[in-house]
Amino acid sequence: MPLRLYDTWTRAVREFTPLKPGEVGLYTCGPTVYNFAHIGNLRTYLFEDGLVRVLKMNGYAVRHVMNITDVGHLVSDADDGEDKMEAGSRRTGQSAWTIAALYTDAFRADLRALNINEPDVWCRATDHIDEQIAFIEAIERKGYTYRTRDGIYFDTSRQPDYGYLGRLDVAGLQAGARVDLGDKRNATDYALWKFSAPEEKRQMEWDSPWGRGFPGWHIECSAMAHKYLGEYFDIHCGGEDHITVHHSNEISQTEAAYGTRLANFWLHGYFMLLNTAKMSKSSGEFLRVQSLIDRRYDPLAFRYLCLTAHYRSQLMFSWDALDAAQTALERLRHGVHALAGGGEVDAEYARRFLDRVNDDLNFPQALAVMWEVLKSALAPAVKKATLLRFDEVLGLGLATWSPKVEAVPDAVRALADARWTARNAKQWAEADRLRGELAALGWSMKDGKDDYTLSRN
Repeated sequence: MPLRLYDTWTRAVREFTPLKPGEVGLYTCGPTVYNFAHIGNLRTYLFEDGLVRVLKMNGYAVRHVMNITDVGHLVSDADDGEDKMEAGSRRTGQSAWTIAALYTDAFRADLRALNINEPDVWCRATDHIDEQIAFIEAIERKGYTYRTRDGIYFDTSRQPDYGYLGRLDVAGLQAGARVDLGDKRNATDYALWKFSAPEEKRQMEWDSPWGRGFPGWHIECSAMAHKYLGEYFDIHCGGEDHITVHHSNEISQTEAAYGTRLANFWLHGYFMLLNTAKMSKSSGEFLRVQSLIDRRYDPLAFRYLCLTAHYRSQLMFSWDALDAAQTALERLRHGVHALAGGGEVDAEYARRFLDRVNDDLNFPQALAVMWEVLKSALAPAVKKATLLRFDEVLGLGLATWSPKVEAVPDAVRALADARWTARNAKQWAEADRLRGELAALGWSMKDGKDDYTLSRN
C-alpha cells in the first residue's frame, strides 16, 4: 500500500506524493515555552515522531523543522490579554528569557524520555524577528494590512476563502460577535505586529517599521517555515486546536504574501482528555512526564498507550490505562529480549506492518501485527529481527532494553532464601511472616516454578 494520509485541507485521506522526489519538507508547531509541556501536548509530538519514522521507512529523506514560541502568544490564543511569556515570568519571578531557556530544555528532556527524535531544525521566534518583519512587509505590500491603536492587523475580508481549513462560517462569526472588536474591522482579523503600550516596559520588544513592539503569534510559523522550507512544502502538523485559528491564519498570511496554502498536506493530532476535559496548561492542572516518573511509570509506557489509539481520535487518559500499557510494554520487552538474534526480517509480516502504518498511520493495527509476530511460529532469530524492524517506527526502544540487574543485600537474600525454603516445606505461616519482613525492607518476592525473583517495591 502506498502511504496515505488524512489531509485536513481536503477532509479526505489522500495518497502522499512528495513535491520533490525522495524528499519531504515537514513543519511541526512546537511548544510555547512559558511552562512545562503536559502529556496532552506530548501526545501530538508522539504522533509527529511516528509520522517522521513512517516517512523514513518509506525511503524518504525528511527535513523536519519545529519552532519554539518564546514571544507573542497571548493568553487568549488570539489577540487579547497578556503575552504568555510575560505571564510565566511573573508566575516564576524569573525573566522571560530565563524561563524560555528553562522550559525549552525541559521540553527537550521530555522528548528524550519518550524516545522522540528531535527535529533537524529548531527555530526560536525571538531569533527570527527580522524574518517576521519582512514577511509582514510582504503582506503589507499586497494591501492586506491596516493599522489600529494597538497594532498592525490582517484584513481577512480581502480573502473570500479565509478559514477554509477550519470550514469557518466567517459571516456567522462576524454577525454573532459578542465582544467589542475595538479597532478591528472584522471578528476574524488578527494581529501581525502588536505595539508596546506606552505605559509599560516589556521584556521582549523590538523596533519595526510600524513602531516598537512584538510579533503576533501566527506570523512566526509562516516566516520560519518559509525560511527553512520555502513557499510551499509537503506537510504541516499540529494539534486539533490549531485548525480554526493558528493554522487558518498561517495559511491566510502565506496566501497573501506568496499565493500558496503553505503546505500540501495538513495533519492534526487530537486531544488527550483527563476526566473528560481537554488537558490545559492555562488551568494549572496538568500531568507532566515527570508526574508519571514520580509515580514509577516508565515514560515509554505512555508512548505505548498513545500507540493504542489512532492519532485522529481523542484519547482518554487514566491510570488504569497506563497500568495496562506498562504491563504490555514489559511483556513485549521481555519477549523480544529472550529471542536469539542474527535473523532476517520476515518479508510477509514486514509488508503487513507497512500496510498498516501507511494507512494513515494506523499504529493500533501495527501494534497488533507486532504482537502477532511475537506469538507466531517464526524462528526466534527471524522473529527478533522482524520485531526490531517494526520498532524503528513504533519507537519503544526494544533494541537497547535489557532487564535491570540490581544488587541484593546479603540480609535480604538470606530472608528470601529462608522464605523459599519455608514455602517449599509448605510452612505457610512462616513464609508469610518472612514475606512481610521483606516488604518492610522495601523488597517483593515473586515465586517461579524452580526459583524466585526479587525486586524493589
